[in-house]
Amino acid sequence: MNVFTIEINPCDIKLLETNARYMKHEEFNRLVDNVRRDGKLTSTPFLCKDKDGRWLCLSGNHRTRAAIEVGLETITCLATDDELSEEQQIAIQLSHNAIAGQDDPATLKALYEKILDTSLKKYSGLDDKTLDLLDKFSSISISEANLQFQTLSMVFLPNELEAARKVIDEAKDRAKSSHDIWFARMEDYDAWLDAQETVSSAHNVKNVATAVEIILKIFERNVTQLAEAWEDTTDDKRWVPIETIIGRTKIPAENAKVIKKALDKMIGAGKISSNNLYEGLAMLCADYIEKK
Repeated sequence: MNVFTIEINPCDIKLLETNARYMKHEEFNRLVDNVRRDGKLTSTPFLCKDKDGRWLCLSGNHRTRAAIEVGLETITCLATDDELSEEQQIAIQLSHNAIAGQDDPATLKALYEKILDTSLKKYSGLDDKTLDLLDKFSSISISEANLQFQTLSMVFLPNELEAARKVIDEAKDRAKSSHDIWFARMEDYDAWLDAQETVSSAHNVKNVATAVEIILKIFERNVTQLAEAWEDTTDDKRWVPIETIIGRTKIPAENAKVIKKALDKMIGAGKISSNNLYEGLAMLCADYIEKK
């Protein structure tokens, strides 16, 4: 292989779209601090010519990102202008990944399986026996891989946008007022992934967001079953979500007008306050029970 050094602006380097090597956010921040202190990269990324003619970074993606973050105008890289197949590129990428960082198992296995040439598999430094340990990883992989470098965009249809905003606003409010730290058991995490995969398979969907949406819809259809958690309680001062009684539902405008008119009348008569409208509903229901 013809290998030489080049000086290049890191912003002109094409980074890998699929990289099995990742760094946690704290690790990357330390790398950025080191590059800023040194004023240069102390180890060289390795580049090759991509199909579009640009220099592609086969190893040293995080160092290149750090150089961009710091604002270095040029960095020194090792490079080859040999024409490399996709298999050869992947083999080189995996063989260099022992330098730093950690592997995202699902991505690592997916990349390794693209290599068909036995000699290139050996060159990568991995083997099928080692990767047998990754069989437990299915199509759904939730890890820290590259999350700190990606922008998350969520697209909602017009009829979903209002509901999504309410959920996000409620989450913000709860986070501001919360002083508790909650931990979930690993079994619960695994159960969530199992439920997600079951839904994905049943509906034949690949998109994780779609699977989550289906799970939430199933929950909403059965939310009234949560009433079992408080129906037999002896603590009558306890607060419970009203949706566990009536479900997450909308009501026709004509019914809403009747309820509002009755509550407004009760407020005017001083029987309830505008801050406790639920008391009015409870009084109306109690009157109905007594009449029966």
